[in-house]
Amino acid sequence: MSDVLVLIGPGLAADEALLGEIAEREFVSLGVRGVITRVRDPDDVRARTRRRHPGSGGGQGERHNSAGHAVVILPGPGELRTLMAEPLGPVTWLDIWRADGVEVAEDATHLHGRGLAGLRWAVRHAVHRIRHPHVRIPYGPHRDQWGHLYLPSARETPPARADAGEQRAPSLPRRRAAAPGVRAGEAAGGPSPVVVLVHGGYWRSVWAADLMEALCADLTARGFAVWNLEYRRPDLHGWDATTADVAAGMEALTRLDAPLDLGRLAVAGHSAGGQLALRAAADGAGVALAVSLAGVLDLVEGDRRWVGTGAVPAALGVTTWDDLPERERSTAERVYGGASPLVRVPIKVRQLIVQGSGDDLDLVDFGRRYARAAANAGDEVTYLEMVGDHFAVIDPRTPIWEATAHAIAEALH
Repeated sequence: MSDVLVLIGPGLAADEALLGEIAEREFVSLGVRGVITRVRDPDDVRARTRRRHPGSGGGQGERHNSAGHAVVILPGPGELRTLMAEPLGPVTWLDIWRADGVEVAEDATHLHGRGLAGLRWAVRHAVHRIRHPHVRIPYGPHRDQWGHLYLPSARETPPARADAGEQRAPSLPRRRAAAPGVRAGEAAGGPSPVVVLVHGGYWRSVWAADLMEALCADLTARGFAVWNLEYRRPDLHGWDATTADVAAGMEALTRLDAPLDLGRLAVAGHSAGGQLALRAAADGAGVALAVSLAGVLDLVEGDRRWVGTGAVPAALGVTTWDDLPERERSTAERVYGGASPLVRVPIKVRQLIVQGSGDDLDLVDFGRRYARAAANAGDEVTYLEMVGDHFAVIDPRTPIWEATAHAIAEALH
């Protein structure tokens, strides 16, 4: 029996051998057994994913297929797409091209727009959701307004008010035990310190909360509760929707029926999420610590330098004010003045600015100048720069993340 089943639909324009190489590398990295195979039609998919007994988790919960394995399906352009809204269990659907607005079954996930590299993320996500119990809780009516709540490994994940959490499949082993180092949790039964995670992706909707799932597992093993936040991205919904969602998602923590110590609350964002995290803190989110992980912290220079191939003006909907006619500058000043962390200092919240030295040089520059400006303005700031690229700061296997996790634990004590 395999732990991970990757199904390739007919008509997918991709080299099958290359898909196999990508998947196999992830199988080895995750310590799982995997199979990648072509499927003919919807009946073939149903036969391979059919459940032989009722799924666990109850009415609204996420259910597992009977084999207890993770399933990733690349449907391609053909008739397999008719299955995407069908309840096949917690399937991860992967489109290698951009495909906005695809409706999938309640317990399924749709990843798209990341090219062939998306297969790596799809396999990771499919394995993660089975290994690590959590609950999905909406904080608004839109399908992108939700968070995944994780409680520390020693605790039992509580029932959600809406979508129930995943149950662990017995055939899929945990990859690692509790992480070493400082543990942040209280004795059993006491409230846990909380870390809110805000994903990046240059504010584009092809990137989603699955980017932060490795950190969710690591932080819960260290004794933290984690709230992994999804939000509407501005490329589809506008900048105001994005900032409103981060604020609403943070506020929703106060209504959760879970053992959370909100007096020891941190918000940590990666890349574009670093900007959103520091902006939320500046707006009064009530956090004890704000963490930027390779954050985009100077939006004015980010626009001028065209970081992320124009990601900043595309997200904010306006370019920097010195490039605009006089009549339009007031709008730009308001938007950039509210959004750019460097403009907002001092934010009067303790901060940890983490930056890999091998990252985009503009982001290294933004992090260094931001930390210096915040400290000069009177904020309590720790700047942590170590060897690593843009994704090292969200990889639990790296020294830079280990140092970051220790710093978060010490700050929340």
